[in-house]
Amino acid sequence: MSIEHVLAVVPVSDLERSEHWYRSFFGRPADNNPMPNLVEWQVVPGGWVQVFIDTERAGSTLVNFAVDDLERHLDELRQRGLQPGEITDAAKGVRLSTITDPDNNIIRLVGGFRVRY
Repeated sequence: MSIEHVLAVVPVSDLERSEHWYRSFFGRPADNNPMPNLVEWQVVPGGWVQVFIDTERAGSTLVNFAVDDLERHLDELRQRGLQPGEITDAAKGVRLSTITDPDNNIIRLVGGFRVRY
């Protein structure tokens, strides 16, 4: 099996409100709007975040983003009017900050993350 793309689907209750929030989060408009109830951002080659109307599941998602410079990313979010949480320390030098979208889906920024196989 060859996987070409990973799609993280974030269910929301109001697409217009959520698209505005995610536009602020990613710092740019959506890359694609393939159908009326879905917008999506390509975040890395082959990795997409899809924001999708699904009122029954809205607020039930957790998405983690490993970032290269946690403090810089948090400062950028604050400059865009968003309010990320405080940084907490995890194991092995990993640090975390959490922010929630308008439906309370959890977005976690992870700093110091290194893939270890």
